[in-house]
Amino acid sequence: MIIETTRLLLREMTQEDYPALAGILQDREAMFAYEHAFSDEETQAWLNRMLERYRTDGFGLWAVVLKTTGEMIGQCGLTWQDVAGQRVLEIGYLFARKHWKNGYALEAAGACKAYAFERLDAEEVFSIVRDNNIASMNVAIRNGMTVRCRFVKRYYGMDMPHYAFSARREE
Repeated sequence: MIIETTRLLLREMTQEDYPALAGILQDREAMFAYEHAFSDEETQAWLNRMLERYRTDGFGLWAVVLKTTGEMIGQCGLTWQDVAGQRVLEIGYLFARKHWKNGYALEAAGACKAYAFERLDAEEVFSIVRDNNIASMNVAIRNGMTVRCRFVKRYYGMDMPHYAFSARREE
């Protein structure tokens, strides 16, 4: 276990988490901001990338598990990302649709923000959100973040506008 909150446990994903992860990444509605539901191969590549990040960075997107049931309901954690040519530490989150609107994303993201400042000694932490993802924007705002810039990321051959929200240690 990496992080414990009131209702959640965040831990490294393992290969055994593939079915739960596939349930999220292969759900077209859950992946609307990507405009792309993942194939089996893309889901495995995503999981492999997280396992590699744990080894190289010491962190990544972690499995979010409900304490009451042990069910993996999403992923949330920290990764290095590019924002308009700048390497930044990002809090990312993605949950199974049946667990939306329960406050889990904010609970997990808030714990990851504290982890970034307290354990990684970060000066600033970001959340990168597609410009059409109002729910994720609200999580970032409620997590004490402010929009710092707007930029375009290219996914799957499409230009997708994003907002870079961040919180700074001194704020």
